[in-house]
Amino acid sequence: MTNPTGLKLVERDASGVDTAFRADVLAGLAEAQKAIPARWFYDDAGSQLFEDITRLPEYYPTRAETEILRERADEFAELIGPGRAVVEFGSGSSVKTPLLLSAIKPSAYVPLDIAGDFLRASSAALAEKFPGLPVHPVEADFMRRVELPGEIADLPKLGFFPGSTIGNMVARTATDLLRSMRETLGVGALLLIGMDLIKDEAVLKAAYDDAAGVTAKFNLNLLHRINRELGGNIPVDAFAHEARWNDTYARIEMHLVAKSDVRFSVSGQSFAMAEGESIHTENSHKFTRRTAYTLLAAGGWEPRARWTDSEQRFSLLLAEARPPRSAP
Repeated sequence: MTNPTGLKLVERDASGVDTAFRADVLAGLAEAQKAIPARWFYDDAGSQLFEDITRLPEYYPTRAETEILRERADEFAELIGPGRAVVEFGSGSSVKTPLLLSAIKPSAYVPLDIAGDFLRASSAALAEKFPGLPVHPVEADFMRRVELPGEIADLPKLGFFPGSTIGNMVARTATDLLRSMRETLGVGALLLIGMDLIKDEAVLKAAYDDAAGVTAKFNLNLLHRINRELGGNIPVDAFAHEARWNDTYARIEMHLVAKSDVRFSVSGQSFAMAEGESIHTENSHKFTRRTAYTLLAAGGWEPRARWTDSEQRFSLLLAEARPPRSAP
């Protein structure tokens, strides 16, 4: 495995605090509708809880996406071809990533993730499965353009963004991310991206509010992280997890709802919330074929192929970063 410690590109202050994390939390808690970006779920504990979520009976996306990767491996191999450096935006799953790597025979693997310990552990595990594959983990916030390791600079690239993480973002932010991915990977690169599909509301809500309460722990872990890393004193027990379907925007929303009036401080700043007020922590937008293609086009990617699972629950799309055009 190459560069086992990874390239650390996360900006921290003298006390070791991730400055972007603190800025997002303080800005979000100051808003009328309090909100914190979903990417901050993924400290090491949050990353592990999400892995637990993917194995829940109610959480269909991982099973559906895995089915596509297994059943369409020959098509991926034909359309993507061998020898590309796979750049995964978000640390690789122990199930999905090996399926892709086995199908396309890449020249290198570059996982990008903001949770450094989880990134290095998952990279080491994957390197053991593919002993001849150079692995270059990069600790970075992939919401911004990332400088990739020099070892893959001249290799053709495939971005891999599974799990419908793109659905966590509003259209503006999702478009910005797709554009930054294009800048990271370069013109001519390919992108294989997962997007969840619109379906029955009861199925969607169950996937984000499971009977075992794992998703609730995942959501509440964000408050524990704020307390631990940002000197907060949020009374975590005073909040409850809630999943809501917002039909206007075709998305599931996750909220942390105050069960009573609460006051707390974070990084020396004071905040208050009334009973019933919430912190909006995640969106999970659901797509049709047309809305998925429109989003990709807005981000500078031209759709090349699309696959769905046997129950039409989830989609994987392949797109190409084409040179910019000055006119239609």
